[in-house]
Amino acid sequence: MIGIGLLVMLFVVLVMLIIMTYYLREVSRQNETDHVEEVTEPANKIKILNTQTYIYTGIILTSIAIVVVIYLLVKGTPWESHLMEWMNIVVRWMHITFGIAWIGASFYFVFLENALNRTKDLRDELAGNLWAVHGGGFYYLEKYKVAPKKIPKDLHWFKYEAYFTWVSGFCLLFIVYYFNASALLIDKNIMDITPLTGVGIGVGSFIVAWVLYDLLCKSPIGKKSIPFTIIGTLIAIGFAYFYTKVFAPRAAYIHFGAMLGSIMVANVFFVIIPSQKAMVKAARANQPLNPELGKNAGSRSLHNNYFTLPVLFVMISNHFPSTFGYKYPWLILSLITLGAAGVKHYLNLKEKGQLSVWVMPVSVLILLGAAFISAPPKNPGECNEVISINEVTQIVNKRCITCHSATPTDEFYKTAPNGVMFDTPESIFKKKDLIMQRVVITKTMPQNNKTNITQEERDKIRCWIEQGGSTK
Repeated sequence: MIGIGLLVMLFVVLVMLIIMTYYLREVSRQNETDHVEEVTEPANKIKILNTQTYIYTGIILTSIAIVVVIYLLVKGTPWESHLMEWMNIVVRWMHITFGIAWIGASFYFVFLENALNRTKDLRDELAGNLWAVHGGGFYYLEKYKVAPKKIPKDLHWFKYEAYFTWVSGFCLLFIVYYFNASALLIDKNIMDITPLTGVGIGVGSFIVAWVLYDLLCKSPIGKKSIPFTIIGTLIAIGFAYFYTKVFAPRAAYIHFGAMLGSIMVANVFFVIIPSQKAMVKAARANQPLNPELGKNAGSRSLHNNYFTLPVLFVMISNHFPSTFGYKYPWLILSLITLGAAGVKHYLNLKEKGQLSVWVMPVSVLILLGAAFISAPPKNPGECNEVISINEVTQIVNKRCITCHSATPTDEFYKTAPNGVMFDTPESIFKKKDLIMQRVVITKTMPQNNKTNITQEERDKIRCWIEQGGSTK
């Protein structure tokens, strides 16, 4: 499964690199056409741009090839899991870095749009301006109603942050969940499917989600904010419910975030950037500009802005089993998404200088509601007998030690996950709080209940901990 997943991931990365290379070449050709009268400097700049594109593409492809060769060399050895862990670290690091750049740009430009001065001392061609101070310097920004009379040669495009965030995130999805689909993606107690089927459902759902969203945006409902928000929210809840009925809860959360992230990057790739390119082309050719292009791009950009907080929540949720470990994980996911989007709406209104007395309180109540309903029961049950460490050790050896040991016997984990080992009663005692959270309260361990731990065994562990967790 890892081999197939690796090939699919590499194919996706290759396709994205080809697409990005094509776009860079198109920009270069457009510059060459628009500034043909300025022969020397632009021509040299275009050559440099093309050279850099090929160099960067070659570096990335070479790096991928090296990783593939190394993987083939270490496959089946103890180094395989070590390589996978480092791939996880590096790609996750890249994903977070690109994501910060993308989301930061989204936050900034929505703030800029909301905070523009639109009334005082504006030239006719301007939609607004803004004075700002940052890093010891003053900045003055202007937004044109459509476009300046002359398009500058050096025009920065905000798109590669989005593309690389998605590519790195998609690779991370393969590394963490698809390469080990039988353990992390699929829970046979929820749906008994093959790893390949699970991967197909996951990737296919992103395409379906984009088509539904795009059709909704282009429909008459897309121009009516309240009906659009209601229907869009119901569709999102439907996907949250669907994912939790197909995948393991933790994987379901990640797929929901990946679905939103895929819609966001598709907005950039299929709507925002093409609209901007069309506007620039029309302005340079002195042709009439279609104001709908700017409105559509602005609308999709605003949608992306509302998606950011739910996506950020999903990115950190897999570290907190209280969220995905609830018996109705789709409900917690839906409430967090709704509450987080509400918080972003309040911030957007505040940036516009508009007062809202109910949006933030309602959003906070929704978030607190998610925390309240997912809380464990106050009285989980009586402990009628004293549980010894020997009984707990027997349960741990039977249900947990296959992974959490200095010498794991699990077919995937060759080293103990997160370094947690239960080889001795003392090591079990040291991790009793973690065991209480993961095994007893949220019941998220063993992973997907792979070793079929029973409720009676969970209760014995709980009673041992509640009785003080004695090592005798």
